[in-house]
Amino acid sequence: MTRVVIVGGGKGGRALLEMFVGDPTVSILGVADLNPWAPGLEFARRFNIPVSTDFRDLVADPRVDLVIDVTGRPDVHETILRLKGPGTEVMGGLGARFMWDLVAERKRSEELEDRYSLVVRQLQAREDEFLIGQNPKMREVAELVARVAPTPTTVLVRGESGTVKELVARAIHKYSPLRDKPLLTVNCTALTPTLMESELFGHRRGAFTGAVSDKVGLFEKADGGTIFLDEIGDMPLEMQGKLLRVLQAGEIKPVGDVVTRRVRVRVIAATNRDLEVALQRGEFREDLFYRFNTFTITLPPLRERLEDLPVLAYHFLRKAEAKVNKKVDRISAEALDLLKRYSWPGNLRELENIIERAVVLARDRSVEPEHLPLHVQEGRPLGLQTEEGLLAGKRRLVREFERQALLRLLRDCGGNVSAAARRAKITRRNFHRLLAKYRIEPRGFKSVTEKSH
Repeated sequence: MTRVVIVGGGKGGRALLEMFVGDPTVSILGVADLNPWAPGLEFARRFNIPVSTDFRDLVADPRVDLVIDVTGRPDVHETILRLKGPGTEVMGGLGARFMWDLVAERKRSEELEDRYSLVVRQLQAREDEFLIGQNPKMREVAELVARVAPTPTTVLVRGESGTVKELVARAIHKYSPLRDKPLLTVNCTALTPTLMESELFGHRRGAFTGAVSDKVGLFEKADGGTIFLDEIGDMPLEMQGKLLRVLQAGEIKPVGDVVTRRVRVRVIAATNRDLEVALQRGEFREDLFYRFNTFTITLPPLRERLEDLPVLAYHFLRKAEAKVNKKVDRISAEALDLLKRYSWPGNLRELENIIERAVVLARDRSVEPEHLPLHVQEGRPLGLQTEEGLLAGKRRLVREFERQALLRLLRDCGGNVSAAARRAKITRRNFHRLLAKYRIEPRGFKSVTEKSH
């Protein structure tokens, strides 16, 4: 066991103490600093380590194996060398500074790792929100994920753009035996055929211009884990054949190499294309289609799962709150009603963007109809609703007409109230009264107009 004395109880001394405390190979005989309330001395007292404001007695102790001087003062270092026992080593100057920096860097790395782990756990917890709900089709998706995840089966996830197919792939990986192995994602539309082959299978040095060194491909990096091929329907035909060889034989061959390598990788693919049509046009290989079509999960568009929209909207509201750093914890019934009536061609991604935009525009803690884009606001039906009654329906229609007219006038006039009132052929005072009645804020309307286009 190494018996150590630390001279200097500032940040450097405390950092060293944090590293040494609990180490069975090190015994701290004492810590010294002129300041009795130095952070290192405070830390040492919590662990019953002797402290002192005079380092001389501690340094002169013949039991000491090592004195670490983190004061940076030449006069202190000279005194230590003069008083230390013949068997005592001294570390100071650059050596002590290096150890201090090393400990500080290790501490920062641990903090970053802890923060990363927390974020990953939070994201993983949130992913499941998209696989649950009242919609029967989404309950079926959740059931399929639960059944296929423990198997090595290749999976094809289909659905319109914006249905967040990658989250299904992540859920499959999360609940599989490979959860502790890597999950790598490739966007098949982002690379040219040559770059895609190099990215997926790697290359040898000199295989093509710019290949200055060997490169390990993603399939080899994912060996033992999972690879997610997004937009597989846009993969070039030549690459489809090479991918088929991987699926059938588990073999890859880097570009420019003559030797094949075996890999064990689970493949999950996704597409928003109609692969049957691509098959008929000769744009997708039939053998690859049937290889992927063994197990297919089809995600419904948002317009077919509107009963889950409130849960999804509030999920994106919480996410936008954190991103924008603004407290908006409610979506009004009127705004939620408009969201339910919209057709959602952009699916979940469009919903996320609209909610984030509404949080930016909201002036209090609630998302209101005027915070939604005009094309969403104008989706409200004007017909008589079931069991509403004629008079109640008439009052509602008048309110809807007034609100939509105000919004359109403000949009056309760029938020200029005077110009909008003139176009409406009413006084500015009456126009302001209507704005207050429907809680419409003209000052933010210019931003609304710009973002709508």
